[in-house]
Amino acid sequence: MNEQFRKPSDAEAHARLLDRLAEVAVRVGLGLKPGQEVIMTAPLDAVPLVRRITEHAYRAGATLVTTIFSDEEATLMRFRHGRDESFDAASAWLYEGMAAAYKNGAARLAIVGEDPSLLAKEDPEKVSRANRARSKAYMPALNLIAGFDTNWTIVSAATPSWAKTVFPNDPEDVAVAKLWSAIFSASRVDTPDPIAAWERHNAGLQARTRLLNGKNYAALHFRGPGTDLRVGLADGHEWNGGSTKAKNGIVCNANIPTEEVFTTPHKDRVDGYVTSTKPLSYNGTLIQDIQVKFESGRIVEAKARTGEAVLNKVLDTDEGARRLGEVALVPFSSPISQSGLLFFNTLFDENASSHIALGQAYSKCIREGGSMSEEELASRGANKSLIHIDWMIGSDQVDVDGITHDGKAEPLMRGGEWVA
Repeated sequence: MNEQFRKPSDAEAHARLLDRLAEVAVRVGLGLKPGQEVIMTAPLDAVPLVRRITEHAYRAGATLVTTIFSDEEATLMRFRHGRDESFDAASAWLYEGMAAAYKNGAARLAIVGEDPSLLAKEDPEKVSRANRARSKAYMPALNLIAGFDTNWTIVSAATPSWAKTVFPNDPEDVAVAKLWSAIFSASRVDTPDPIAAWERHNAGLQARTRLLNGKNYAALHFRGPGTDLRVGLADGHEWNGGSTKAKNGIVCNANIPTEEVFTTPHKDRVDGYVTSTKPLSYNGTLIQDIQVKFESGRIVEAKARTGEAVLNKVLDTDEGARRLGEVALVPFSSPISQSGLLFFNTLFDENASSHIALGQAYSKCIREGGSMSEEELASRGANKSLIHIDWMIGSDQVDVDGITHDGKAEPLMRGGEWVA
């Protein structure tokens, strides 16, 4: 057969889509500019994607690409054989170095694909201590990321452990192939022109943020099965969605994929109760069927069907861990929701459902927040914490109203869909 008309093999098609994902990560996700360094983190199973991203980064003018790999087996060895006191330690030197790189203009790219249940059988106390130590050590870097001091993005890679969680009844190779297909679709790289597709998608999200910013609601009211929650919004809050300009002037998409518009709640003005609509995978622990009650912004009761011990340890991380740092709206008709898949991965599941986040607020979501001190941000209602954990509260049974400053309720979503 003439080579010109030969049908591409599955391997060739996968390689082409993987390359497109890498290009989207660099051009759309990071918006990388010539002369920037890139700090990348990734699981070992993501090496093929790491290499494609590295090539595209250098083609885009990166001065240096540095990748820090994680290994699930090494993580388990720590919990099974590490000395007790070691769980209060973290590599502060590493995170201080990353923070220094971001201050000097480096872009940050994370590839995620961890086993959602990696630490499910490990001691919750040790898991909590290790997470707390890491959160404290990571804070210098997290502050720069949360404040969009530099351009950053998160993308995903299909790993065997994650794929088998999503497709438990399939052989590993089939599960991995299915998960890659879902990632490519959600990331819009299976379209004829992924860059143009992202430009159109960003334009739609930004039109929605302009509408919400024009409304300037005082609060949102979520109602549905197990949910009656009023989320007061921070004073001077600003909605964001899609691409955003970092303080270094570079436009980036922090999440690939993304379907959300989001803003900052007021840390003291959240009241009512809410039930999660999807599981939360948190650092190797699967937390399912979360139910919490808020009073004056603070969680006063919390339970979960699985992972409750870890959830409560998370809530005790610091004072801000029991308060909200983000609220986001996502229509039930989003492509990720319509895929019918439960990804057990927050990057995807949060883009299938409206959600809230415990912990650190984004200064980007406060007007002029990037130039404010911590005290000024707090006075507007922005929360501060060592953590930022998204979990899903939206579904086709959840309604959302916008509450005006004079107390009037205006319908925003009905049955999980935008009213207008």
